[in-house]
Amino acid sequence: MRTRLLRLLLIPVDLVVGLIIVLDELARPLYRPLLAWFGSFRIVARIEAAIGRLPPYGVLALLAVPFAVAEPLKLLSLLLLARGAWFGGIALMAVGHLTSFLLVERVYHAGRAQLLTIGWFARCMAWLDRIREIVVERVKASAAWQRAVVLGRAVRERARSWLGRLRARRQRRGNSG
Repeated sequence: MRTRLLRLLLIPVDLVVGLIIVLDELARPLYRPLLAWFGSFRIVARIEAAIGRLPPYGVLALLAVPFAVAEPLKLLSLLLLARGAWFGGIALMAVGHLTSFLLVERVYHAGRAQLLTIGWFARCMAWLDRIREIVVERVKASAAWQRAVVLGRAVRERARSWLGRLRARRQRRGNSG
């Protein structure tokens, strides 16, 4: 009885965590090129090298800084949205998420080795990675995901076909003109 109650109480947590993970998986291809571009700057490489030389708790403290900036921005954006300031709220939300993506990702990447030497941090990350794997496996096994994959392939194929016809039309115009 107690196990059933616990499972029932964890359903909203599962849904929220699952939604966050799925949204992250969908957004990752969009922001990964931005991360690579940002990481290509020489100053960013130098800062990352300096982060890599910090002690574990120094990296952890440094990791808290972008959260201290980004999370209040996200909360403020929700307040703006609630008050009807759509443009400002959406723009501020984008800035908050961009700050998270760029700074948190870079600091974590640069100091990951040191962070994983902190026992409780390593256990938490292993736990989070396992949860992510389970959620992604569940989602990818669902019928809705399978339909979305088929639809995505069809859309890509149709776009390739359309672009191919457009290129061929341009070449014919270029050859005849």
